[in-house]
Amino acid sequence: MSGSEREEKRIRPFAGLPDGRIATTALPNVLFSELLADCDDLAELKVTFHIFWTLARRPRRFPGMQLDELRRDPLLRHSLSILGGDPSDALERALQRAVARGSLLRVRGRRAGQEETWFFANSPKGRHAVEQFTRGEQGFEPSVGETFEGMPPSRPSIFALYEQNVGLVQPIIAQELIEAEETYPAAWIEDAFRIAAERNVRNWRYVRAILERWASEGKDDEAN
Repeated sequence: MSGSEREEKRIRPFAGLPDGRIATTALPNVLFSELLADCDDLAELKVTFHIFWTLARRPRRFPGMQLDELRRDPLLRHSLSILGGDPSDALERALQRAVARGSLLRVRGRRAGQEETWFFANSPKGRHAVEQFTRGEQGFEPSVGETFEGMPPSRPSIFALYEQNVGLVQPIIAQELIEAEETYPAAWIEDAFRIAAERNVRNWRYVRAILERWASEGKDDEAN
């Protein structure tokens, strides 16, 4: 059996659209003209469109979903599992990429003593909801440093910096990047990537070494 024949055998058949009236979902054209055209990661694309699809089908149209809800979603888990690997890891990485891209907005905090992480569509309604959450409304207590100014953060996330300067983020490195983002100031991370790029050393170990040296010896902006 040839490679193409094996590939065809793995494809799950689709019976086509049924006759008669069927439910439809309205999605903004910009998701297709920009996000779908630019996104190069299938897991990120699956997760982003699944969230927009789920939000569009809800009667109240609240523009956000909790992380725990996404983790439990059976359709989303199946969608990610067929990519291979752990669907939970794929979900975490996809959400990080979507937040870095700006298609989703993330807010972390507590409500009634319980930790909560929310992901919102980057839409007018989503941005308004994030503003309410970060102001402490609706019983939500945002984590220290959680702010929102109506647009995705101007300072790029560590995932965006990695992809701009090193390459595609692989699952094996994703957790290390998350830990680094939680350990070092955002300005340090941005400066470390810039220095590595200027020296034409485009790998994460070099960037990490710069951050570790600054943490142990202090960061001297004049000596970069």
